[in-house]
Amino acid sequence: MTENAQYQDLPLEEVIGDRFGRYSKYIIQDRALPDARDGLKPVQRRILYAMHQEGNTNDKPFRKSAKTVGNVIGNYHPHGDSSVYEAMVRMSQDWKLRHPLIEMHGNNGSLDGDPAAAMRYTEARLSAIASEMLRDIGKRTVEFVPNYDDNETEPTVLPARLPNLLVNGSTGIAAGYATDIPPHALHEVIDAVLMRIDNPAATTDELMTVLRGPDFPTGGIIQGADGIRKAYETGRGKIVIRAKTEIEELRGGKQQIVVTEIPYDVNKANLVKKIDELRLDRKLEGISEVRDESDRTGLRIVVELKKDIAGAGILQYLFKNTDLQVNYNFNMIAIEGRRPKLMSLGMMLDAYIGHRRDVITKRSEFELLRAKDRLHIVEGLMKALSILDEVIRTIRASEDKRDAKNNLVSAFGFTEPQAEAIVSLQLYRLTNTDITELQREQEELNALIEELTGILGSEKKLLRVIKNELREIRKQFSEPRRSVIEEEIAEIKLDLDILIPSEEVVVTVTKDGYVKRTSQRSYGATGGRDLEMKESDRLLFGGTLNTQQALLLFTSLGNYIYQPVHELPDIRWKDLGQHISSIVPLAQDEEIVEALGIGSFDEAGAGILTVTENGFVKRSALADYKVQRTGRTYKAVSLKKGDALQAVHLVPADGELLLFTHLAYGLRFPLSEVTETGVRTAGVKGINLKDGDRVVSSVVNRPSDEEALFLATHRGAVKKMPVSEFELSTRAKRGLVCLKELKSNPHRVAGVVAARKGEQVVLATDKDKRIPVDPGAYRLADRYSNGSFAVDQKEDGYVTNIYTDINMETTEE
Repeated sequence: MTENAQYQDLPLEEVIGDRFGRYSKYIIQDRALPDARDGLKPVQRRILYAMHQEGNTNDKPFRKSAKTVGNVIGNYHPHGDSSVYEAMVRMSQDWKLRHPLIEMHGNNGSLDGDPAAAMRYTEARLSAIASEMLRDIGKRTVEFVPNYDDNETEPTVLPARLPNLLVNGSTGIAAGYATDIPPHALHEVIDAVLMRIDNPAATTDELMTVLRGPDFPTGGIIQGADGIRKAYETGRGKIVIRAKTEIEELRGGKQQIVVTEIPYDVNKANLVKKIDELRLDRKLEGISEVRDESDRTGLRIVVELKKDIAGAGILQYLFKNTDLQVNYNFNMIAIEGRRPKLMSLGMMLDAYIGHRRDVITKRSEFELLRAKDRLHIVEGLMKALSILDEVIRTIRASEDKRDAKNNLVSAFGFTEPQAEAIVSLQLYRLTNTDITELQREQEELNALIEELTGILGSEKKLLRVIKNELREIRKQFSEPRRSVIEEEIAEIKLDLDILIPSEEVVVTVTKDGYVKRTSQRSYGATGGRDLEMKESDRLLFGGTLNTQQALLLFTSLGNYIYQPVHELPDIRWKDLGQHISSIVPLAQDEEIVEALGIGSFDEAGAGILTVTENGFVKRSALADYKVQRTGRTYKAVSLKKGDALQAVHLVPADGELLLFTHLAYGLRFPLSEVTETGVRTAGVKGINLKDGDRVVSSVVNRPSDEEALFLATHRGAVKKMPVSEFELSTRAKRGLVCLKELKSNPHRVAGVVAARKGEQVVLATDKDKRIPVDPGAYRLADRYSNGSFAVDQKEDGYVTNIYTDINMETTEE
């Protein structure tokens, strides 16, 4: 520590704010965003300038990349060598830049995302078009500033004879700003610049007659002219980029999808891997093989399909679920006047035109000064040749060069620069023929001075120079457009029949959450018997569904899972299923309450009714439960703290609901009392509960069914009651008593189910016993009866649940 060390006591917030502010200013101005004039970031500009200074141009041999990188780091860009080399490599990649600024020998990466070879292996030089970016840089056309150690100077911008910002685009992330400017076709951009020069008030629609939209080096199909127009007007807009594909016919009734162009900035290897994963994960059954057949002649990805599978439907699915189609968001931010700006197309063209006007003006001033200086010398030489003998005599009589120059000035009236040129003249030029060359040069210089003076004195002439130079660039470097532009964004229409082969399968869901689908063959081999299941588990759903249909699984926390049948694991009948938590993540205490097999979500009037333990009921349209994205849970009902989902029913448009509580209250009311609401609502109060009471069962009844109810108490008593025992009422009431209240050890309701003919009921106890009961063996009783005992409480334990046994052999398809 020095004796003069000083400390400042500053708030941390102030220090961090100040330092981050400086850092942000630096990465915005001098790192991540391009300049609106030459379209380059500082590191790119420094690389190009360093190569130009070293004479590493396209008309000379290639030079080791490491030499250039070292030169850039040592003189202009004191950062890591990898960041400089990566920027250098990107400027050489013809799938990133529409017109690469660097030519590179060796491995400079690939469309598959492979890294370039190390800089010691590759060689590079400026491309021809990059030389045009640097042309006239030695004529004081742009501002130079000291480099980081004040040993050299570097340009703040390149002269840029082409509008590089739009031609090659740019992408970058700064602090609070990011930029995404797409590449464009050179000839279209130049035509737009020429139009803007001729008509500074040209509208976006007028400019778009020549500049139709982006033109990506990887080609592809651009959709959404409105998005392009919005981006050109505001600086922000969205388009869709779609791969170029075709469907080829093969022998044996098979087809294959061939991809020849992919969207910009899409990694080809990852795209092929993703398509193949859809095949391996059986999310897309129609694909038999995916191959990358790309070679030096061009890109080619082949998706071979199974027999009789239509390629059009598979292609629509791939557009939706892979990077064969991507969104591109314009965010046209560039640095203008040292400030980041969101720029419209007109602002970008004006920034470039203003830059070129400045460059041509400074170049003309430089060349005019040089021409006048040379004319002065030529006039002096011509005068000297006309009095050659006297000049020679004067020089020979002089003592030295300095004395000779002084004598020439005093004797003949030459100026200092003229005298210097005369004494430096070589003897062989003292011939009679040389005067004609000087006269010709004088005429040329006078014409040049007149032309340059005219350019500097006339805006019209200056603009004509800019236009002529742009036309030269257009003629020399323009290439045909690669991307096709379509007016509208095509709607993706998925045909389920094509994507997922229609197949009838047996689906089972157990209370503990084990799910599977089984082929009819595996199911039929056992006759539907010997379903593999844990002893403590039971079947929640079992039936035949089509692979194009879906399951809805509801959980105790009020969530639901939309599970397409074709995505269920295909497991043999005699094997245990896969737990749902390995397919969709669940909370630790979350368990399956109900499983519903849905044939169609478009069934008129069909709805989902949820019942919670706190007595809230909610009805929502079945169609609202259909989702596009699988592999996650969705909110089925908004539960209050301490509440849980008790039951879920697939309900018709009409019907009745019966709710039963633990303290033996039953309430019957029409479903019309429950207004249909959205999926994520909490619902309405279905029954008014006493303190400490909860809903234990709910039954949906149609008046025409005339069903009986089968009730079980926690002490093991059961009874069968007609629905008519409960008068039709309205919701949110206490309900009617359905058990006789005993003074000691009263019965409590364990559960109530509909007693349907031929169905067996199972009573589950707290000792993990399962006692089957046939409701058909019991006579009807009234509400006040406590029924008869079906379970020995001492031996089997208390009844905790009652459910209808699912018989797979009688399940309707």
